[in-house]
Amino acid sequence: MSVAAERIERLGDLAREATRAGDEERARYYVRLARRIAERNRLSLPRRFKRFTCDACDAYLVPGRNARVRLQDGHAVVTCDCGAHARYPYE
Repeated sequence: MSVAAERIERLGDLAREATRAGDEERARYYVRLARRIAERNRLSLPRRFKRFTCDACDAYLVPGRNARVRLQDGHAVVTCDCGAHARYPYE
């Protein structure tokens, strides 16, 4: 695992902790920084990181706190507080 990939993992953990502690601006900063590192190093973000971040406002999503999750016909719909939707398939 490269240094950049380790850094992205660590920033994801920090964003999760910051959101749970109530500091959403710090979590957004961590998410933006992780995305920037991934772009510069041509890495893809881990699936867990992609699924729990909002593409519109860079918030780290915690279901029940700042995100709503609904299941519909073979996919999950995750709605952020900003109103953005993301759909993920499941079986």
